[in-house]
Amino acid sequence: MTSIIHNISVDARDAYAVASWWSQVLDLPMHPDDNPGDPECLIQLPNGIRYLFINVPEDKSVKNRMHLCLQPADVTRDEEVERLLGIGATVYEDHRKADGTGWVTMRDPEGNEFCVERSAAERAATS
Repeated sequence: MTSIIHNISVDARDAYAVASWWSQVLDLPMHPDDNPGDPECLIQLPNGIRYLFINVPEDKSVKNRMHLCLQPADVTRDEEVERLLGIGATVYEDHRKADGTGWVTMRDPEGNEFCVERSAAERAATS
């Protein structure tokens, strides 16, 4: 017997605010029942995987042991990094290389790390 991933959960001080931010990043709506102040908020991806944002009492204090890696769908990695900076992300570690390879590790508004990798088109152009 096997298991499936039902949710990917993200701890947050303000689940609604962080879910709203990720909703912008992913260009996906939050669950219609979610409202400011809710202790849990949900974004469901078209493939059925759900991102569940849950209020916790403590602030983030150490590096994530697991994080999301984003691949831009229709822009370059660098354009996506700029877009995310414009909506409140910060750069944590920049691993871009002169040859165009690499990634950028960023943080969401509550400090959760995630990476932005090269787009499929960028990968194809260098292979």
